[in-house]
Amino acid sequence: MYFPPLIIDKLKADKPIIQGGMAIRISRASLASAVANCGGIGVIAASGLSQQELRDQIRKARANITNPGGLLGINIMFAASEFEMIVNTAIEEKIDLIIFGAGFSKDIFFLGKKAGIPIVPIVSSSKLAKVAAKLGASAIIVESGEAGGHIGTCKPIRELIPEIKEVLAEYNIPIIAAGGVTSGADIVDMLLMGASGVQMATRFLLSVECDVHENFKQLLLNADEKDIAMIESSVGMPARAILNDFARKIIDGTVPRPDECKKCLKRCTMTFCIIKALEAARKGDLENGLFFTGQNVKKYNDIIFVKEIFERLEQQAKNHIAVLN
Repeated sequence: MYFPPLIIDKLKADKPIIQGGMAIRISRASLASAVANCGGIGVIAASGLSQQELRDQIRKARANITNPGGLLGINIMFAASEFEMIVNTAIEEKIDLIIFGAGFSKDIFFLGKKAGIPIVPIVSSSKLAKVAAKLGASAIIVESGEAGGHIGTCKPIRELIPEIKEVLAEYNIPIIAAGGVTSGADIVDMLLMGASGVQMATRFLLSVECDVHENFKQLLLNADEKDIAMIESSVGMPARAILNDFARKIIDGTVPRPDECKKCLKRCTMTFCIIKALEAARKGDLENGLFFTGQNVKKYNDIIFVKEIFERLEQQAKNHIAVLN
């Protein structure tokens, strides 16, 4: 065993690996349960789901999880209009933990404490990390500038972890490194820097169990540095995505504005419909989809089963530890 367990409050995952919550409908029951069955923390992306769809996904994942050493969580954007409904639904379904980002909520910590469910915010600054710790966060996910999708900083993960570790020295809560972590060697390095675990998203999108269209996966596998760009999301945050025709239109301001609005976001720039664009990506629409990706996607060259991902990460960790010693 080259990875220690990840302990969050009273919960214990055999492996210190959280699968990133990728929306819309990318991180679903099939992927989350596969990660949990390998001893990690599987995550269902709840943004954009109806109340019943979320219930169905949680129940489906639960039914497929056979390893007691794995955990199941949800990820929800604070920017989503249905944020409170999603949180309350997950609590009713007795989810193991709730992860949230793309904004910040103080009330969610009260809801989590009342229900006895750990709340884990995603932050990108030492200031917000300390605020979250004071409010009762059970763990902190530190997301760096290398991450995919919406990001809140340009700083690399190897700069952020020591910085936030120092700021949270008085709080006995785990720090999770997210963004730029692609291998078992990276995981070992993060643990040596003081992190208790890592969150990985793109690696798990490129898995057999992730049920997005093959076009999405192949687009990421064929991507190089020149194929990745920062766009301004209609959420009002910068985001990293594949530079396809749709992303180019966002950048040059020619993307068609929405014909209708379902008010899925608390605040929307109305430059384009992000739910529609992300759903198009999931379905493999190369022309109209917005394909989020991490900065280091070029380091991946295959689509494998989640079990193989864990085995490979452990072998890489073993090799890296041998070199360090």
